[in-house]
Amino acid sequence: MGNYRNFKLTTYFVAQATATVTREELQAQLDWFAKYMKLDKVYLEPFRDRSFASEEQVRMCKEVFEANGIEVAGGITTCIPTPEGDEPKQRLFNTFCYNDEKMLETLKKASALNGRLFDSFIIDDFYFTNCTCDKCREGRDKYNKEHGITDGSWQGYRTALMYEISEKYMIAPAKAENPNVKITIKYPNWMESYQETGYDPLSQRNIFDDIYTGTETRDPRHQDQHLPRYLSYSLMTYMENMAPGRNGGGWFDTFDCQVIDYYLEQAYLTAFSKPKELMMFCFQSLYDSVYAASLGFQLEKLDELLDGLGKPVGVPCYIPNASQGEDNVQDHLGMNGFPVYTTPFFPEDAPTLLLTASSAYDEEIVDKLEAYLVKGGKAMVTTGFVVKCLDKGLKRITSIRPVTRHVGISEYMLEGRWHWTSVRGAKEVTVPVIEFRNNATWAALAKGLKNEESYTLLCEDTYGKGKMMTIAVPESFTDIRELPAEVLTRMRKEFSVNGIYVEGPSNISIFPYDNDTFVLYNYVTSWANDSDVLVRIKGAKKITPLVKRKFFPSEILPLYNEGDEAVFKLPVRVGSFSGYRIER
Repeated sequence: MGNYRNFKLTTYFVAQATATVTREELQAQLDWFAKYMKLDKVYLEPFRDRSFASEEQVRMCKEVFEANGIEVAGGITTCIPTPEGDEPKQRLFNTFCYNDEKMLETLKKASALNGRLFDSFIIDDFYFTNCTCDKCREGRDKYNKEHGITDGSWQGYRTALMYEISEKYMIAPAKAENPNVKITIKYPNWMESYQETGYDPLSQRNIFDDIYTGTETRDPRHQDQHLPRYLSYSLMTYMENMAPGRNGGGWFDTFDCQVIDYYLEQAYLTAFSKPKELMMFCFQSLYDSVYAASLGFQLEKLDELLDGLGKPVGVPCYIPNASQGEDNVQDHLGMNGFPVYTTPFFPEDAPTLLLTASSAYDEEIVDKLEAYLVKGGKAMVTTGFVVKCLDKGLKRITSIRPVTRHVGISEYMLEGRWHWTSVRGAKEVTVPVIEFRNNATWAALAKGLKNEESYTLLCEDTYGKGKMMTIAVPESFTDIRELPAEVLTRMRKEFSVNGIYVEGPSNISIFPYDNDTFVLYNYVTSWANDSDVLVRIKGAKKITPLVKRKFFPSEILPLYNEGDEAVFKLPVRVGSFSGYRIER
């Protein structure tokens, strides 16, 4: 693989530095990096925004990297200022107007340069458009009229435009210089918004050689993208399912990471997805920084952990290409002990699946769900999915009817075999009120209490040989973590994978793998505490740590057994990952 057994460690060198760095400066910077980590590869960028490095400079940088045993590929970032003498156009981040001939000529030149200098290059995730100039609006209106689109939306036009631009101005010029050049398109971390700005992985995977995944989640309070940290894992699984074997790696950065653990968590969760490459953006922000030193300290530990892990598995969440709804709800579940991964294709053979409001963008979703249930599948669905699908045929599967009211709850009841269990939460949580027909839908599995009334949090509909279970998702998805451990545990039981589920507090993730291994991680927050969790594993005799540690047993026996479940007590330290192998 490279200097590490399970991934290549890569970084990105931006054009402003490529254009100006001296041989001596670059060597000194590489010497500094070598103290803390072992770089395998660099993406060397000749063009970005106002910077166009000379071929001489690019070749010099390439020579220095290769002399240090570092593989070199190219890069391009499609940002550009307004051409001299032209009237400025409103564009976020200086992204291209793809109806501007001068800009397109620059794009062609930059792509040809990459093709001439490199055998492969990557396109940074500014390869989208938000321009609304006269020509762009005219293009949208013409496209919409030709395709019968009457709502004035940009999605169809922009995705078609970017497909055409990719073939004509990105791929063709590079291939003309080097017919064998491999071109990778990197997708941003904001999956639910791709289609609005021209990204379309489902079609673009057919014209680009490889794809790459943005796993930047950053500080949840300071960044404005509303991205839960679990996305650094789940989006990797989505892209791997989108183009199996062609997802080049996960790309994270230092920005908006005032708490350094937020930076490290991006790396950890990306690594848990078993990527080909760990991409650190960028060389310039990492040089002489605590970020590089801190991550370098952890890389060998990550590599040792990954030695024992198989392929990531979990409950697949179906998010069709170009869909949007209940944005990232699956990641909030993932951050609280629900082992979810994402896929753009309906997982008809999965024993359990998760459907959200995004799933409803598939016009055939209810028919697919019905067929899945009839043959014995278990579908976990959110209230958002139910709302979207009731008028699409879902009434034949459930007696739940329109969900329009909400209620604040802080007391809960759980159905037991012989009695009810009552628990109280630390704060009030607002949840949707699920109205249903008694004894057509069973709603007593987990309930919230308000005065003399109860409100279902987890209910069940049987259908054919299968069942559909509806989760009342809190109005604020982050409030999932405010649900008491007992309520979360009852829900997690339905998300059991390989016979494993976690019993314990929120803010902890479990990552299962297909070789009877799993990883636990406790997220860093201002309120997080080191704690213990109970992990329930069907048919387990013992578990062994994947990484040997001082003062930690080499094998762990069950705390106790309940039926065919063995219950293990495991420590979860804040900001630390731990992996285990199951012996059955």
